[in-house]
Amino acid sequence: MSGASGPVGAEQRGETRIADRVVAKIAAQAAKEAVDAPPEDAATPRATVTVHRDTARVQVSLELGYPGDIGRQCGAVRRRVAERVKALAEMDVPEVAVQVERLHPSGASLAAQRRIR
Repeated sequence: MSGASGPVGAEQRGETRIADRVVAKIAAQAAKEAVDAPPEDAATPRATVTVHRDTARVQVSLELGYPGDIGRQCGAVRRRVAERVKALAEMDVPEVAVQVERLHPSGASLAAQRRIR
């Protein structure tokens, strides 16, 4: 036991580090929440993260429905990921790269394609 009697100064305290994989899980869940109506057969969004001190750079890979406003959905994903990582991990997120892996045509779009052929 230590003989210290009083509060410990900030310079003597440890620090909390959040693993990259934890931040990646936060980012993937945030991306999933940001997509309006994910296609039924779409894969769960994946994220990779690089953390340097209190800053995280995030890359999210996901699948979206088509037709739809892809740019608006990607913007919503960027905003949601940055907000959630800041709120839950207390990290700044200056960059969120969104990679759309696949577009899933909706049922109406498939019917139209069949009529055209």
